[in-house]
Amino acid sequence: MKTKSSLVILLILLGVVSMARAQSAADAAAIKQTALDYIEGWYEGNAERMERALHPELAKRIVRTNKEGISRLDQMSAMSLVLGTRRGGGKNTPKEKQQKDVTILDVYENAASVKVVASDWIDFLHMAKFNGRWVIVNVLWELKTG
Repeated sequence: MKTKSSLVILLILLGVVSMARAQSAADAAAIKQTALDYIEGWYEGNAERMERALHPELAKRIVRTNKEGISRLDQMSAMSLVLGTRRGGGKNTPKEKQQKDVTILDVYENAASVKVVASDWIDFLHMAKFNGRWVIVNVLWELKTG
């Protein structure tokens, strides 16, 4: 009897673990696709892909420091990214230079951190699962040097 109960508990636990893994795999695929919609949308000049990837209240920021060492925070909105993409975005970037390396750094519940290495910059994306869909809510980016 005790063995039978232990076996039932083990099977239930294995079911829960496999469901969690399946969810994580599905989330990982959706997170990566969101990052690709963002960067490939930019390179393609595809505003629909860009817009699909972004939360409407997204903030994309970069710290710029002048020669005197004084820094300022520049910001772009979701709308400015979508409009910039619609105007052609990165379409002038040759295919062979269209770097789009996506690395999922961390995922916890409905939050994810993702690194995208593009041709001329690096983006650190914060994503959220919003109404069942992964979207980018924040981007901190830096231009590549050299």
